[in-house]
Amino acid sequence: MRPPLIQPKKIIRLVYPKALYRIEPAQQQVYLTFDDGPIPILTEWILDELKRHQAIATFFCVGANIEKHPAIFERILNEGHQVANHTQNHVKGFKLTTADYMKQVRSCEQLTQTKLFRPPYGQLKIGQYRALLNENYTIALWDVISYDYETISPEVCAANVLKNYKAGSIILFHDNIKADANVRYALPLLLEHLKQNGLSTSLL
Repeated sequence: MRPPLIQPKKIIRLVYPKALYRIEPAQQQVYLTFDDGPIPILTEWILDELKRHQAIATFFCVGANIEKHPAIFERILNEGHQVANHTQNHVKGFKLTTADYMKQVRSCEQLTQTKLFRPPYGQLKIGQYRALLNENYTIALWDVISYDYETISPEVCAANVLKNYKAGSIILFHDNIKADANVRYALPLLLEHLKQNGLSTSLL
């Protein structure tokens, strides 16, 4: 399968103009993010790899997974990483009313204790977008996506990131089962590449 285009389409930035796509001014930092966890084995491997490279990341956690795996969630925090909100049950915004969507967001916030939010699938109705802003959520999207969850080779996954990131980029990976093989290949390469190019990781 050929991967989709890397960069979010310009129309998305027009629809959600107050979302974060990259961080300016960037200095010499990038912003690693992981969606959908925490889960056993893969999230733990990612944490090991980040520690090995002295890197930090933001984990957009699903509330139900936090409840299932509280020890892994606590490990994320204890090792200096950032946690953020990815809804309670990884719901699609286009399929829910604004009221029901906000219930999902607030439930997860009780666990993450943060106003930093990323919508699953990048899906938000305009009413949901406005409701999030009205409740002072920061909506974090991305400017580089690995497509690690797609049926692509690990080499293509790595290239999706290595050929497109720059200082200030918000890079999207996943800690879910679909992404396992691609993340295990691409993440170490990216962390080495950052080091070789004098870039560090930072939190959103």
